[in-house]
Amino acid sequence: MTKVLVVEDQRALADALELAIAAQPDLECVGAVGTVEAALPLAAAGADTVLMDVHLPGPDGIEGTAALKAAHPEIRVLILTGDTDPAVLAAATAAGAAGFLSKSSALSDILAAVRAPAGGPLLVGSAALAALLGPAGGGRDGADEAVPARLTAREREVLRLLGEGMSPRAIAERLVISRHTARGHVKNVLMKLGAHSQLEAVVAAIRAGLLPGG
Repeated sequence: MTKVLVVEDQRALADALELAIAAQPDLECVGAVGTVEAALPLAAAGADTVLMDVHLPGPDGIEGTAALKAAHPEIRVLILTGDTDPAVLAAATAAGAAGFLSKSSALSDILAAVRAPAGGPLLVGSAALAALLGPAGGGRDGADEAVPARLTAREREVLRLLGEGMSPRAIAERLVISRHTARGHVKNVLMKLGAHSQLEAVVAAIRAGLLPGG
């Protein structure tokens, strides 16, 4: 039984999620609250996955994610938000979020994300990804068409693994290289793509046609 905590200040949405989760035979909703302060004791009492809004009264969802992960590293935090600004999502990634879902996502997609195994790839729902990428075929303004040519074969391999949500440590293990070497490859990939985080790099790579847009 997966225990789910909903942190969402839009009461109608929070209630809908609580009812939907409670109706699943393999899921249990341990609470639906509107603030990080109210969420922390419920998480401590037992939660496997947290659906976290970003814009909350008091500490926001990014601060809440960082606090939850610091106190309970094993908890998965999935950001459920209408704000798909890459900078916001990158900050949430840095805080420890395991995935992102748009509030416009189908309920089935949200439930599938909740059921996804812990430790899996960084999860970006299709609605959130579409918002990140912008209008179809739009691409990045002023994107450097020479980027693909500047990536080495190894860097392309590392980029593919970043797209699967792997950390530099996991990449080192997969490619049987040192963590130092893996971090160097990741740093080079981010630099060549003009990105400051794994999420930004993946979005830039999709826009440049280096990764599938899923």
